[in-house]
Amino acid sequence: MALRIRLQRHGSVHNPMYRLVVAESTSSRNGKFVENLGLYNPRVRGKDVETQINLERADYWLSVGAQPTDTAKTVIKKARAAKA
Repeated sequence: MALRIRLQRHGSVHNPMYRLVVAESTSSRNGKFVENLGLYNPRVRGKDVETQINLERADYWLSVGAQPTDTAKTVIKKARAAKA
């Protein structure tokens, strides 16, 4: 069982919102997941925030061997920069 940290698409047409989740590599994009790590909104408007990610849990999953996708890695990096 290989775990991946990846994005699940939510939202509506032309207004995507993504959940950052830990899921098995064989499950579908919007299928079952192990844990929800937070939200990523690429189209921020008004008082919306771009990322809300639990970095402690993300670090835990990375430490036990979950592999992030390229986009998930970038989103986590942005969240770290925003927190600092």
